[in-house]
Amino acid sequence: MKTYAFNVALLSIFEEDQVVYREDLKRCYYVLEKGYNSMAINLPDTLFNKSMKARNEIARILAEIISTRRQMKPDCNDLLQSFMSDKEGLTDEQIADNIIGVIFAARDTTASALTWIIKYLGENPSVLQAITEEQEAIMRGKEEQKLSWEATKKMPITSMVIQKTLRVASILSFTFREAVEDVEYEGYLIPKGWKVLPLFRNIHHSPEIFPDPEKFNPSRFQVAYGG
Repeated sequence: MKTYAFNVALLSIFEEDQVVYREDLKRCYYVLEKGYNSMAINLPDTLFNKSMKARNEIARILAEIISTRRQMKPDCNDLLQSFMSDKEGLTDEQIADNIIGVIFAARDTTASALTWIIKYLGENPSVLQAITEEQEAIMRGKEEQKLSWEATKKMPITSMVIQKTLRVASILSFTFREAVEDVEYEGYLIPKGWKVLPLFRNIHHSPEIFPDPEKFNPSRFQVAYGG
């Protein structure tokens, strides 16, 4: 799933450019991935040192792609072209940071979500059958090979399965936020500057919010899709 999500991310970011640069980007990103959580000791041959070198190499490759795009001005409709638009007003360094962030999300959380979806579909044949029929119906009604944004709006069962998977598996267990001002919540004072750590897994598996929380029941989200 990591390999699949990585390749799809490159395709959505670069469209045609990814064919030429895919292997170099993949090689550098894998090195970066191994070292991004390592001890920040920038000595030769440490994971952190190798990771920083790989990050610089990715930035160089991206700069080359961006420069080529600006010279050739191709008719592209991908994420990179969106980042490069005058409307966004991003510097080349900011564009590179955003692209690396998208790749990271694909290799990490997206790949994890896809893995859990496959697991739950394998354990629930009736749901798998329903989602298969929905996808096949969309394919039969499409004139083009590419998936359109409009087509994704015709996938209520698929969307419910995704929502259910994200709830049960809780891909992100928690996150950090900082109070930018004093906040009072249910009688408790959260002073400005304090860190807040919401535990999504506790919320997603609370029987007070989701009755029978361990049950994989996508129809639970049917109300949100007009059912």
